Amino acid sequence: MPLLELENASVEYGRIRALHGISIHVEEGEVVALIGANGAGKTTTMRALSGLRPLATGRLRFAGEDITRLRADLRVVRGLSQAPEGRGIFPGMTVLENLDMGAYTRRDRAGVAQDLDRVYGLFPRLSERRKQAGGTLSGGEQQMLAIGRALMARPKLLLLDEPSMGLAPMLIRQIFTIIEEINKQGTTVLVVEQNAQQALTRADRAYVLETGRVVKTGTGEELLHDPAVKEAYLGVA
Repeated sequence: MPLLELENASVEYGRIRALHGISIHVEEGEVVALIGANGAGKTTTMRALSGLRPLATGRLRFAGEDITRLRADLRVVRGLSQAPEGRGIFPGMTVLENLDMGAYTRRDRAGVAQDLDRVYGLFPRLSERRKQAGGTLSGGEQQMLAIGRALMARPKLLLLDEPSMGLAPMLIRQIFTIIEEINKQGTTVLVVEQNAQQALTRADRAYVLETGRVVKTGTGEELLHDPAVKEAYLGVA
């Protein structure tokens, strides 16, 4: 049974349908990527998974439970946590306070302390800046903070929406190396990403979205060498 299964899902914004009956699944332990151009429906898919946009049609199952109508905050409790597009940190709070907010629903203090140590191990820069306001961090550091905050919920599935957005190439490679390490430590990852090269290189499987529809799926390796994908998303004819 997949950890996450989205079946025949449609999402609407008023009269505009942004997703047209898409189906995706994520197995426990995988890194799965969603790639596509701007406006393809990638962020809408993530918002639907995290409960920020309702499904007009379809069903969402997570860890064997139908969560199609479950509130967003309760999805976090179930183990579905997102680092959103644009990072969405709390700029006036310190790094530590931002990370504490990620564990807001938890009551296991010892476990929270362990996960804080884990985040600082993954992102030593955050440990160095734990008392610094989030809004004063660099773009790369804010992205680290957004991912770290999502990890503080101890998710079964980590949703990452455009983690490389606005970052320099060296930082992009660093972020994706850390995503690999997060997965190796036992967290399943679903990543939406415009940087198809980085995403497909590290993904077990991937989906290609175009205008709200899944048009291709396969292993990361297969799509990395697919001629149509190379031409459209990798800049290779």
